[in-house]
Amino acid sequence: MVTFDEEQRAQILADYGVLDVQPEDRFDAIVTFAGELCEAPIALIAFVGRDRQWYKAARGIDICETPREHSFCAHAMLGDAPMIVPDARQDPRFVDNPLVAGSPGIRFYAGAPLVSREGVPLGSLCVIDMVPRAGLTPLQQQGLNVLAAQVMALLEARRQLRLVEAHDRLLAESEHKFRILADTMPQMIWSALPDGHNDYFNARWYEYTGVDEGETDGHEWDRVFHPEDQPLAWAAWRRSLATGETYEIEYRMRHHSGEYRWALGRALPMRDADGHIMRWFGTCTDIHDTRLAAEQRELVAHELSHRIKNIFAVIAGLINLSARTRPEMRDLAEDLRTRVLALGRAHDFVRPNGSASNQEVKHARLQGLLVELFSPYGDDDQPRLDVTGADPPIDDRSATPLALLFHELATNASKYGALSVARGRVTVEIVNEGGDCVILWRESGGPKIDHVPEFTGFGSRLIALSIGAQLHGTIDKDWTDEGLSARIRIPVESLARR
Repeated sequence: MVTFDEEQRAQILADYGVLDVQPEDRFDAIVTFAGELCEAPIALIAFVGRDRQWYKAARGIDICETPREHSFCAHAMLGDAPMIVPDARQDPRFVDNPLVAGSPGIRFYAGAPLVSREGVPLGSLCVIDMVPRAGLTPLQQQGLNVLAAQVMALLEARRQLRLVEAHDRLLAESEHKFRILADTMPQMIWSALPDGHNDYFNARWYEYTGVDEGETDGHEWDRVFHPEDQPLAWAAWRRSLATGETYEIEYRMRHHSGEYRWALGRALPMRDADGHIMRWFGTCTDIHDTRLAAEQRELVAHELSHRIKNIFAVIAGLINLSARTRPEMRDLAEDLRTRVLALGRAHDFVRPNGSASNQEVKHARLQGLLVELFSPYGDDDQPRLDVTGADPPIDDRSATPLALLFHELATNASKYGALSVARGRVTVEIVNEGGDCVILWRESGGPKIDHVPEFTGFGSRLIALSIGAQLHGTIDKDWTDEGLSARIRIPVESLARR
């Protein structure tokens, strides 16, 4: 048996919309036929509310409602089959009922329950007579059940229609709000069906492009793109449609003035609960001024980078010139010149590399910088310096101290360690350990070391400055029989900005 409460019944009755409404021909026809079929002077479609019984349709009686405590239908609706009361005067449930003792003097009652789709009882379709009767014939009882089912079918259709109408109202209201919001935004907004067919553009789109409304619907949107950008835009759009990936591309759009301006196009799929794409929503943002400003900044950065590169070359030239005039300073000058050249390599490695830059410049990664720094120590026949392991990103902030640090290590190895002899080698292994980058410097095949070297000069201070003060790291040195073994630990956040 279905359990229910009065709140639930009240809500379902409200959904059906049957209380306190005007008569309807379809329901009036049912009670007329029920009365004729059962040969009863009164036939009713009655719905039981919280405290009253409302007659949706009535035949043979003029009133439209009665108190619930006087209702026969409140009992009939609880059964699984029609309730038959042959003589209400003999039934203890109704003997004192005012409708039995007084007008209209009910004696016979037969009512088929009206039950909602959820199984909640709502009322009954009943026939009433003022004289006692033995009951209904099987045909009459079957007919009463069929007519009750017809009443509920009509009400269920009405409820579904009301739900659809309410949904349509909410949808129309939601669409209206969306259009107001979309049309007031400074961005161009559009939407497309899962197959890519564009079916909506906001007011900003038409204002910006100057095309007539509807002119770019379907697959005609590419007409506003620069002819050179159309193949790229189409390829990116087809890829997104096929994979469901975010659509993002920069292209030139024709402004209503006739000028082609750079824009950023982005679109994301809206999916249902099963993950299927229902619609695409996209935006177009004018980035023309921003892009021009970025290009101008890039030109300035390249000019500045070129001048800095020239400064390194001038300084190296001045050092060479000074060394030729002061032979006693030649060793010191050579050390200084190589350090300046190392700085130049570091700068060259992280200089701007945008669209207008030299495309041969490597991505700013630690391994790339080390390979560049170690190139002067290479051997065409046999590599002498190997770099392996992880390859974290670096930036302009860390490139200079890294270049100075490893330049000093390589210089010392070439003077005193493994690189000072033909068979010596150096391996550099890079390992990620939590939030740190650990770099293992290992020399092998170098000259035998009788005692631990003591480096207290400028180079050693430069290493300490680079690793400690600038990179916030540490270095642990261990001298083996074949050369230096060093463990360098640098926080990853010191290598590159996030």
